[in-house]
Amino acid sequence: MSARLAGIFLGLVVVILAVAAYFVVFNPGSLPPEVAAVIERHAPADPQEPETGPILPTFDIVRVDASGTAVIAGRGAPLATVIVRANGQEAANEPINETGEWAAYVEAPFSQGAVELTLEMIMPDGEVVRGQQVVIIAVPERPGEKPLVVLGEPGAPSRVLQNPKAGDNTLVLTLEIIDYDAEGALVLSGRATPSAGLRVYANNELLGETRASRKGNWMLKPEDPIAPGVYTLRLDQVDSEGKVIMRVELPFERAEPSDVLAAVAKGGGRVVVQPGNSLWRIARRIYGSGFEFTIIYDANRSQIRDPDRIYAGQLLDLPVKYEVDDEIHLLD
Repeated sequence: MSARLAGIFLGLVVVILAVAAYFVVFNPGSLPPEVAAVIERHAPADPQEPETGPILPTFDIVRVDASGTAVIAGRGAPLATVIVRANGQEAANEPINETGEWAAYVEAPFSQGAVELTLEMIMPDGEVVRGQQVVIIAVPERPGEKPLVVLGEPGAPSRVLQNPKAGDNTLVLTLEIIDYDAEGALVLSGRATPSAGLRVYANNELLGETRASRKGNWMLKPEDPIAPGVYTLRLDQVDSEGKVIMRVELPFERAEPSDVLAAVAKGGGRVVVQPGNSLWRIARRIYGSGFEFTIIYDANRSQIRDPDRIYAGQLLDLPVKYEVDDEIHLLD
């Protein structure tokens, strides 16, 4: 993905950009004709038996916003590499972690019409394994509308992953804001299914439990302090029996408390990286152009080893820029 997006985008933030899944089983006759036709074309008469071969790459979540950009997550063989193809062309290339999970963010918008997503997996020994699933994205002609996203799988009914006409009862789970309070303590918040139970983990260690409000908002301030460092942050939505029904994961860096307190005292000039941020996006918002991402990178080289990989929760310095005689100057 870094090669395709000019080496400036965030290492993937799983599901953290308003991830939602819609688990509605549809009668094939109710699908748009172009979507049903593609699913039918991909469904073999005799489904393969995955138990007799290698682990197959699969989709768990495909979330496409109104602009056509997508967050995609799924599973595969641990430590392999997954390739997401859109109409046969590579759209993302991401590593699978040691627990068999992967996620990809595709910023280049999908074109109008039916877009077919398929998966390939490159094993550590170089073997190529192709997934059996196909996801069809019906991108509407009118801009500003979210597309219909349907999963087709051999031997199973089609399943809608995203329904633009779904009501307020649709399942949704997001981690939208990572912040620090005046004492430097971590504060997390987002949205979930109204009144749903939630559990938050860092590297599989429970940080705390909370419950979404009747409007679907949630917030958690972990009671125990979290040492500075990089973690895998996980958000689970559970049912009344404690069974996980939705999950969101993303890389997260807990900033040094002293840096947080210094930023609070300073009152400006710093930003907490949020889920879905990249240096490009931050630069575009702060300086008016994504091409200014190098300003942020140069000011934070001590904590950014790769401009393609920043972490939610990082605290970045934002130099002030002004122009004199067509020359750009920076103020510390």
